[in-house]
This record gives sequence, C-alpha cells and structure tokens, in this order.
Amino acid sequence: MRISLLFHLILFLCLSSTFAQEEIKGKIQDQHTGEVLENVFIQQIRLNKHSHSDWEGRFTLKQVQAGDSLRINHLGYEEKFLIIDPQKKDYLINLSPAPLQLKQIEIRPQKNTLNEIAQIDIAVNPVRSSQEILQKVPGLFIAQHAGGGKAEQIFLRGFDIDHGTDIQISADGLPVNMVSHAHGQGYADLHFLIPETIEKIDFGKGPYYTEKGNFSTAGYVDFQTFDKISESQLKLEVGRFDTRRMMAMFNLLPQQENSHAYLASEYLTSAGPFESPQDFKRLNLFGKYLTQIGNTQLKFQASTFSSSWDASGQIPQRAIDSGQIGRFGAIDDTEGGYTSRHNVSLSLRSLQSPKQFLETQIWFSQYNFELYSNFTFFLNDPERGDQIRQKENRNLFGFNSNLHRFFELGSWEGKWKSGISLRKDNSLNNELSHTANRRETLERRSYHNIYEENTAVYSEISLNNGKWLFNPGLRLDYFNFSAQNLLVEAYEKEQLKQAILSPKLNLIFSPNPRWQFYLKSGKSFHSNDTRVSVAQRREILPAAYGSDLGAIWQAIPGLYIDMAVWALYSEQEFVYVGDEGVVEPSGRSFRKGLDLGIRWQWSPRMYADVNINYAHARSLDEEAGNDRIPLAPSLTSTGGITAQLGNGFSTSLRYRYLADRAANEDNSLTAEGYFINDLMLAYDQKSWGFQLSVENLLNQEWREAQFETESRLFEEAEPVTEIHFTPGTPFFLKAGVVYRF
Repeated sequence: MRISLLFHLILFLCLSSTFAQEEIKGKIQDQHTGEVLENVFIQQIRLNKHSHSDWEGRFTLKQVQAGDSLRINHLGYEEKFLIIDPQKKDYLINLSPAPLQLKQIEIRPQKNTLNEIAQIDIAVNPVRSSQEILQKVPGLFIAQHAGGGKAEQIFLRGFDIDHGTDIQISADGLPVNMVSHAHGQGYADLHFLIPETIEKIDFGKGPYYTEKGNFSTAGYVDFQTFDKISESQLKLEVGRFDTRRMMAMFNLLPQQENSHAYLASEYLTSAGPFESPQDFKRLNLFGKYLTQIGNTQLKFQASTFSSSWDASGQIPQRAIDSGQIGRFGAIDDTEGGYTSRHNVSLSLRSLQSPKQFLETQIWFSQYNFELYSNFTFFLNDPERGDQIRQKENRNLFGFNSNLHRFFELGSWEGKWKSGISLRKDNSLNNELSHTANRRETLERRSYHNIYEENTAVYSEISLNNGKWLFNPGLRLDYFNFSAQNLLVEAYEKEQLKQAILSPKLNLIFSPNPRWQFYLKSGKSFHSNDTRVSVAQRREILPAAYGSDLGAIWQAIPGLYIDMAVWALYSEQEFVYVGDEGVVEPSGRSFRKGLDLGIRWQWSPRMYADVNINYAHARSLDEEAGNDRIPLAPSLTSTGGITAQLGNGFSTSLRYRYLADRAANEDNSLTAEGYFINDLMLAYDQKSWGFQLSVENLLNQEWREAQFETESRLFEEAEPVTEIHFTPGTPFFLKAGVVYRF
C-alpha cells in the first residue's frame, strides 16, 4: 500500500513538473537577412493567448507548458508553428519571406484590420506620385486645381474637405495640416513626401481615435516612411507635356547591424497640358538615421522641399462656349506660386521593462507659402482684375510623448496608453493682398502675425480576451489663439483661450478568424481660424459626434468583404472665402452613409479590389430643398485588377468614379461626375525594372475641380454665376526605368 502511494506521489510530481506553467522568451528575425521583425503575432493555441514582438524582435509568453503549440504569423512571411521544448526557455525564431497575399491577413479583435488589408493594396499597386498618395485610403478622392504645386482638394465621407479642414494628416509624426493658413484652415500639402520612401499608410475614418485631435472629424491619415532600406535605387521617368522626374535612394550603411541610414532625393518638372506652360518644378531631399543604443532606439530624420509653378486657374464654361479660350486655356495665366518646407525630427523609443515602453518625438518645421489666384477675374476691379496674393512665413515646432504599458486582468490582456503633445505655430506676415500680374501690390486686405498653441493630454485602455476588444479613451485639448493686426498703427494683439474634451469608445468582436464586428463611437473637432476666433469669439472649437457599425468577413481564403454604416453630426461647418481671407460658419450638418469594400486574390498572381462609398450630407439649419452641402460627394467608387503575368511582367487596370453632385445649396447647379481609367504595365528583374503608365486611358474630358462662382469677364457688363472648373488631365503617357544596387 505504501509503495503504491509513493509511486503515485512520484508520478504526480513528475507530471506537475512536466506540465508546469512557465514563461518563455524569444526573438524573431528574417531568415535571410537576420533583421529583427517587429509586431509579429505569436499565438499560444491552447489558451488562445497571444503576444507581439517589440522593435528588437523580442517577445514574452506566460503560462506556457511543454508540448504547447505556438503559431507565428507576420504579413509578408510564411506562417510557422513551434512546439515548446521543456528544456528551452529562450527561442530564436527565423521566418522565411513570402509574397504578400490576402490570405495572410488575420482577422482578430483589433482596430486596424482594414489598414493591414490596405497594405496589400499598396504592395500590389505601389504609389506612383505624390498626388496619388492620399487616394490609397479607400473612399478618399482628391482634385488638383492650381498647376500641381498647390495642396489637393480632398473629399471623404460626404465632406468637401477643401485642403484639409476635416481630415488630420501627418507624416512620421509631423503634422501636415496648417492651422490659420493664408489659403485656408487645415491646409495640408503632402508634396514634401517622396512616394518611394513610404512604407505604409495608417488611416481611420471617423472621430474614434484618442491620439487624433484637431481636424480628425471625417478621419485621419498617417504616412510612415521606411526606417531602413535594403538596397539603393535610381529611377528616371519621362512623360507627355515635357514631364521629367529623377529619383535616387541610397543605403548609406549597408553593412551595419544596429544602425541604418539612407538618403532620398527627387526632382520633378512638367509643362502640364495647359496652353500656358505651368513651368512646374519640385525638389525634395530626405534623410533618415536609425540606431539602437541598449534598450533605446534613436531615430533622426530631416527633409527639405521647394516647389514653384504657374497656373491657368479655374475657367468659366461660357468662355469656352464662346470660343474665347480653349478647354486648357486661361482667363488669367499669371496665377501660380511658390512653397517650401524644411523639417527636422528626433524620436526616441525606450524599453523601460518587458511590460512598458516610452515613445518621445521632438520636431521643428520652417514653412513658406506664396500663392497668386484669380477666382472672379474682373468682378471687383474691372480695370486691373481681381488677382490676389496669399502669403505667409511660418515656424512650427512641438513634441509628443506616449507611454505604453501592458498588463493582465484575469483572462483579459490589457494595454494602457497615455500621452501628451504640444504644437506651437508662429505664422508671420500672414497676408492677403490685391495684386496685378504677380508684381504690383494694389491693396493689402489682411495682414497679421498669428500665434497658435495646442496642448493635449490623452489616455486610452485596450482590453482583449481573444474575441472581444474593449477600447475607451479620453482626450483633452487646450488652445491659445493670438493674432496681431499689422494694418493698424497701434500695437494690437488679441488673445483667446479655449479647451475641449473628446471621449471615445470602440467595441470589437471577433467570434472566429473569419469574422469581425465593430461599433465605434466618439467625438472630435476642427478649430476655427485664429483671426476669426479672436475677432468673433464664437464657433471656436466646434465638435463632431460620430458612430460606425461595421463588419469584416473572410468569405473564403483570399476573399475579404468589409462594410460599415455610419453617421456624423457636426456642430458647425466652415466655408473658406478665399478673396476675402475669412472663414464663414454655415451651420450644423448631419451626414450618414455606407462604405463597402471587396478584395479578392484568387491566385498569387491575380488581385482585384473595389470600394463603393455612399454619403447623404445635409445642412440642418436650412429648409428642405435648400439644404444641400455644396460639392459634398454622394457616391464614389474605386477599384481595379492586377495580374502578375510571369517572367517579371505585370499589369494593372484601375478606375475611379465620382457621381454628379450639387454645386450649390438648392442643387440648381451640378458639379459633373467622371469615370476615369488608368493602366500600368511593368517588367521587373532583380536589379532593374521598367514601367509604362497611362492616366486617363480613354482620354475622357472631365472636370477635376469645380465651384459655383460669380465672376465677370473683361468685356462683360454684368457678372454671371455658373460652374467654374479646372480641366482634368487628358491622356497622359509616362515611362520609367529603375536600377537597384
């Protein structure tokens, strides 16, 4: 009897030792290059618990038993399974690179599943130009109407966002939107980004993201450039309309393990399709250095950008109908401008413990802008014309810091994130003047020094039990507005301070790897121009309240369908009146709509996608029939098909569709829609490649930007109100060759 009891006791102790819960650690790297891999998904199958690798490629898993299976998944690499060895506590895991495919996407309870799917879009159809960058966001449309050098007009979710009023745009943590800008609130010029340096695009629609503050009512877009590149490359492109582009990227530290650096440059020139050559020139230089010092990662980057151009401006249909000008002619061909931006950024990411890390960034930008426009021709000045100059010199600087801490709460895995940010803008000699021929200043109408400061604190918690994600957050923004009117003799500086609190709540449910359901809700805001805020002391930080109800479904491996119904209420719309240099409030609004996206990769060589976006936008302070929001898009769609033909050949055919929409409040004028096709053919080998692209394949006559405008031509006795537009690019053929080394 005693022998039997002793035997069972020894057996129990052995089994307990064999299946004791332990903690294991590991490091994940690329099998071929040895580079560590960040944000790899590691799943413990038995308990359905998971972890992610940090920027050193390291991870930790608790409650692991000998014999447990781990599943390692990372986009762009082959999936791997690992059996836990009872004698091993530290693992070095090598992953083999694999072509990006949709079936690699994991549907898990996380907020950025659609972003991961969009990464496939970018890999299959790389960004070809700075104008195309924003259109990688599903449902987002752009329009250019000033010779290529001006920031694009943006449309998203029933918003005519102008140049950035209701979408927050950033690049590597640097803000792109300019507050109290000479040409309009939220002006966002992305032309300082070199397309080949972009690694991924992080985006979100709606006011649901705690880190995002000013302008994030319709959503946000954050571009992230490569921290390191594996090879250098040279690219040369030529196209119609005397278009020339040269791009170079150099890997400066190819042999270093813990330090990486590269330099990229771009030069672009084009005459454009217009009768008066636009003489467009753009120069970009960009450099980044990354190094690892102990548990701290240091990142330094700097860039400089300058651009100059002439423009033919928006033209009235009546001038074309009368034969006065051609479709690509101009009433005032002395429009155009100059802009530049110089950026410096220093970022630190410090691992303070296996459960906590800190991110801090300090940045500075110096920005110059000068734009000449003529919207109304001879309406206000029948002799000299109505040309205006908008000009400013700006210094902006700031910092942001985020603390990330991971914890466990019973069966829930938690992440707490809190941060603080500061942004300060000094816009000096912010000017609106009446000019003639870009040489003579006839009258200064507005002339200010503008100082604006935004301090914010925010915090959010994410709780995840493998099926549910519960994500509440809270953000507090504090603004200090100040403006000095330089047109008055006496020193006069007006000041105003105001704060706004923005709560968020997101619920995500993934019952299995094929489905995700989500309910997102939150509040955000867009600020008013400082000059208007301090003068009127109202409509300073109007809020927007929104909600999304949606789902993502993996119907079969390689086929993903996402759909969302959404609604957004805005306390105040803003309309920029360019020739007066003011922002006018236009009342409350309500938008609702439907987003649908389908992506299908039925073989490694064939990929198709389509996005359909519907929005119903109305003003709440106007009577029915007069409540349209001018230029608000109602129906848009983008999509295409890409084929890898073998032996290095590939082709892509894409389309974009924008339906007719109201150009004014009573819908008596219509902004015409369009359907445009683009074609791309490419041939790639290891060290070189060739690409041929065609924009507007069918050579459609289309209107890129359109506005209801009251104007008067030189010989006209009375003004006329009608659609003024910028003609869209005709058939545009471009060829390029790239050499990699």
